[in-house]
Amino acid sequence: MTTWYELRQRMNSFQTIDKTTQRLIEQERDHWKGVLKRIIAIVKFLAKHNLAFCGSVEKLDEDNNGNFLGLIDMLNEFDPCVQEHVRRITDDNLQDKYLGPKIQNELILLLASRIKNQIIEKIKQAKYFSVILDFTPDISHQEQMSLIIRYVNVSSNFVSIEESFLGFLNVNDTTEQGLFDVLQDELKNLDLDILDVQGQGYDNGSNMKGKHQGVQKRFLDINPRAFYNPCSCHSLNLTLCDMANSCGKAKDFFGVVQRIYTIFANSTKRWKILKDNLKGLTPKSLSSTRWESHIESVKAIRAAMSDFIEALLEVLEKDLDPKIRSEAKSLATHELGDFEFIVSIIIWFDILSAINLVSKLLTVR
Repeated sequence: MTTWYELRQRMNSFQTIDKTTQRLIEQERDHWKGVLKRIIAIVKFLAKHNLAFCGSVEKLDEDNNGNFLGLIDMLNEFDPCVQEHVRRITDDNLQDKYLGPKIQNELILLLASRIKNQIIEKIKQAKYFSVILDFTPDISHQEQMSLIIRYVNVSSNFVSIEESFLGFLNVNDTTEQGLFDVLQDELKNLDLDILDVQGQGYDNGSNMKGKHQGVQKRFLDINPRAFYNPCSCHSLNLTLCDMANSCGKAKDFFGVVQRIYTIFANSTKRWKILKDNLKGLTPKSLSSTRWESHIESVKAIRAAMSDFIEALLEVLEKDLDPKIRSEAKSLATHELGDFEFIVSIIIWFDILSAINLVSKLLTVR
């Protein structure tokens, strides 16, 4: 036992026969620790600021090589550790360079797991929490459910209400039971007790809010204290949709607004004509899901109606397509010059301004 202890002491003080080899091993270990610390720092910086990692080129000291390699190039100008690492790469003495997408993704996942665990610890300290769900398809049209947990943060000196995003959940079954099963399984994976849920927040879709078979009802069957609170902004949008659809004049008005946007947006040449005549605001397409955003569509026409008429008349004069010419003439001489349309755009602008203000307040709260 004494012999092993003495050997360790001699190795630490480099007094063994192979002291040179031991010193080189220590230096190499310190070098790689330094390299990894710098790479992790870069990954944390880019992730924190929501910046892309890769560029169109994956080589050091090249244009358009992305933010990650760009920061490596910057550190290479003055940091000895990075300079040595880049020298080895340049001399082709390394098999593992630790600068590619694979190590980047691995570090991102490790950091994400660490952050997620810290958030879960905060939630457990608070004990009670609410779940907020939203749905959106990804680029491959796979339906995804975003999970947000709302809780009281008691881990710091100041108690505060926080909402933490915990990830996207792939959804293959969009029925009430399928969605509830995905949520229930994820809470189990996160080691969060479903009986500690004190609130539910979803949109107003029938599969979510249904009082007989919806997700909120299935949740209440297990935990009667998990009260359901519908999304205020979505409720406002549904109210506006029903209101507008019940009024023929409103449907006609917004139909004209969309036609004005479409005739210019469907052609780069016609859009240039509009830009040449219009100074300032440009028209926006109407959104069927965010009714408060209609104000952006109405505002542009209200502020520069005469410029829109001039642009439509120029399209009528220069465009060779008979259908486009007919549409431009109809909009310029009938719809935009109609007294009822002028009154409608003034009234709707005032209404939508108030609605937009309320919607933003609901979003903040």
